[in-house]
Amino acid sequence: MKKNFLIFSLLLILSLIISGCTNSKDSIATISVHPDSEHTNTFKKLNLGELYEFDFKLNNADKTWVNVWIESYKDGKQEPQPLNELSYGLSPNKVEKGNLGFGIINADDSRLGILYAPNITATPQKIEKIHSVGVFSGWDYAIGEDKLELKLGKTYLLGAYRESKGNSIRTYDLQDEKEVKKMIKDDSIIFLLKIKIEKNK
Repeated sequence: MKKNFLIFSLLLILSLIISGCTNSKDSIATISVHPDSEHTNTFKKLNLGELYEFDFKLNNADKTWVNVWIESYKDGKQEPQPLNELSYGLSPNKVEKGNLGFGIINADDSRLGILYAPNITATPQKIEKIHSVGVFSGWDYAIGEDKLELKLGKTYLLGAYRESKGNSIRTYDLQDEKEVKKMIKDDSIIFLLKIKIEKNK
């Protein structure tokens, strides 16, 4: 009886290990936060604005299409067009990896929103400058410190930049759809960074 239990336990552990390895190997892509990258540190040192960066690895890059965009909300309402967006794919390489990020560059009378992924950068877009006394801003990553495995055809929220009028800014659980909706309703300006990977049609 004891021997059977040990054999069963070993088989269970082995199957979990094999399953874990298979899932990781067969994943479409992985992404993780990279808050202390060379790019983000340069932004801080030169006081250029704010930059939020991720390590991104795309498997089967030669057979997939990547969509990255920034949804924009003002006073609880979604703007008709994304602040910025990127679509790319069908790489000559089977695997692509590098930095993916969203930044806000402070200019004299306005701000510029930048968006980039490995080997591609979108044209910077002008953002209305509303910073004034009594406006608080903040960024929250929507994913944890561990690598997140991305599935084909699913949309993922990577992070949110927010501006709120008043003397404080609260935190929200960005993994909870109801919390995200509340955040959109509560704050003045919201930028949501999202990603979706699709199979080439």
